[in-house]
Amino acid sequence: MAVTDFYPETDPHDHGMLDVGDGNAVYWEECGNPDGKPAVVLHGGPGSGCMPAFRRLFPTAYRLVLFDQRNCGRSTPHASKPHTSLAANKTAGLIDDIELLREHLDIERWLVFGGSWGSTLALAYAEAHPTRVSEMILFGVTTGRHTEFDWTFRGGLARFFPEQWERLLASVPAGERGGDIVDAYYRLLNDPDPSTREQAAEAWCLWESATPLWPPRSGMAERFRNRETTRWRSRAS
Repeated sequence: MAVTDFYPETDPHDHGMLDVGDGNAVYWEECGNPDGKPAVVLHGGPGSGCMPAFRRLFPTAYRLVLFDQRNCGRSTPHASKPHTSLAANKTAGLIDDIELLREHLDIERWLVFGGSWGSTLALAYAEAHPTRVSEMILFGVTTGRHTEFDWTFRGGLARFFPEQWERLLASVPAGERGGDIVDAYYRLLNDPDPSTREQAAEAWCLWESATPLWPPRSGMAERFRNRETTRWRSRAS
C-alpha cells in the first residue's frame, strides 16, 4: 500500500451522544470490527471535528472509535454559537471526556492516534492514564507551548508566507495592525455583528489553510469549508 492510499470507505456501526457534564454532550461513533483491536482518533484543531476520511486510516480489523471533542462537530453545545461558553473547554476536561468514553464503551486499553492538536491531547492523555494506552501514533506533533503558537500566529511563519500574512493583517482594522494580531482577531470573532465574525473567521482559516503546505494553498482547506467548523476553529485558536 502506498503511503498516499487509504483503506476502503466504511460507515459507523454504532454511534451516540455521551453526557460528559458541564452541560456538554460528546458525539461518538464506532467503525470496523466490534471485536477488533480498539483504537481512538483524537482530531486536531482544537475544534476541527472528526471527518469521514479518518475512518479510512485503519483497516476493518480495528475497533475504531471517533468522537468530536467538546463544543465542536456534532457535539453540543456548539462553540460557533455566540452564547456558548468555553469556560469548561479545557485540556483536563477533554482528557476526562476520553476516559468517560473509554469506560462507556467498555474498552480496557486502546491505541491512541492523534495529529496536530490531537497529538498534544494524546500526549496529555497518555501522561494522565498510561495504563489505558496500548500504543500511540502521532503526526504533526506539537506540545501546545506558547512559543509554538506564537510562531504560527504572531509573525514567525510570516517570513515564509508574506503574501498570506499581509492578507491576514488586511482583515484587521488599520489601527490594530501594529498590535497583537491574536488579540485583534479575538475581538473580531466576538463582535456582536455576525458578518464581522464571519469575515474574521474566514480570514483566519485562510491563513491556516495556506501554512501547512508548500507552495501555499490559495483557497480554503476542505476541513474549514463547513461554516460552523470555520467559526469554531477560529474562536478556539
